[in-house]
Amino acid sequence: MTVTPLQDQTALVTGSTDGIGAAIATQLAAAGAHVLVTGRDSGRGRDVVAAVAAAGGTATFLRADLAGGSAAVTGLAAAVHDTTGRPLDILVHNAARLVDPAPTDQVDEDVITGVLAVNVTAAFLLTAAFAPAMAAAGSGAIINIGSVNGLIGMAGSALYGASKAALHSLTRSWAAEYGPRGVRVNTIAPGPTLTRRTEAISDHLAPMLARVPSRRASTLDEVAAAAVFLAGPAAANIHGATLTVDGGWSAL
Repeated sequence: MTVTPLQDQTALVTGSTDGIGAAIATQLAAAGAHVLVTGRDSGRGRDVVAAVAAAGGTATFLRADLAGGSAAVTGLAAAVHDTTGRPLDILVHNAARLVDPAPTDQVDEDVITGVLAVNVTAAFLLTAAFAPAMAAAGSGAIINIGSVNGLIGMAGSALYGASKAALHSLTRSWAAEYGPRGVRVNTIAPGPTLTRRTEAISDHLAPMLARVPSRRASTLDEVAAAAVFLAGPAAANIHGATLTVDGGWSAL
C-alpha cells in the first residue's frame, strides 16, 4: 500500500473555494490529508469538495466569512472541532481581500479596515485559536500565503502590500513562538499567478512579466506544490522561511 506524505493529517485552508486556495486544498488532499475547505460561497465550496472526492481524496466544506472578526473565527474553530475532534495538523492562511491598485490618497478607510480584517486579523485570530493545541501535541505546520507585494514596493499597492508584509512578519514571530514546541510556520509569497482575476488583467501584467527571469506567471499548481512541500516531512527543519513562487520577480 502506498503511504502518502500527509496521510491521516487534517488541514484547514482558508479562502479555498477558488483560485490558489482551491488548488492548495486539492493538492493537500492528493497528498493524503483530509482537507477542510472554507469560504463564503457554499456552491463553490461544494464544487471543490466534489473535485477532491473525484480525484480520490477527502474534504469537508465549512462556510466561513472571515471578515466577521472574532465571532467568525470562534464559529469556524467550533465547526472544525466538531468535524475533526482533534487538533489540526496543517493550517493554511490563504483567505485575502483583494483590492485594485489605487493611489494611497484614494483608498477609503472602510477598504483599509476590510483588507486588514481578512488579510491580517483573521490569520492572527485563527493562529491563536489553533496553534496552542498544535504546540501541545508537539507538531503542526502553519503556512501563510503572502505575496511578492509584501516583499517589494509597488506603486498603487500600498494597502495590499502592507497586509501581506504583516503576514510575512507574523511568520517570523510565530516561528520563534511556536517552533520550539514543534510547530513549523512558513510563508509562500506568490507573484502573478494564473487565475480568473489575473487573466482579466493579462495586458497589464505582460510588460512586467517580460522583465522577470521566468518570463511568465506562475500556475496554480506551482503555488500549491510549494504548500504541500512546506506542510510535509521534507520541510521538517524549515522554520520562519519565505518561499517565493514568483519567477524571480522579487530577486530583481
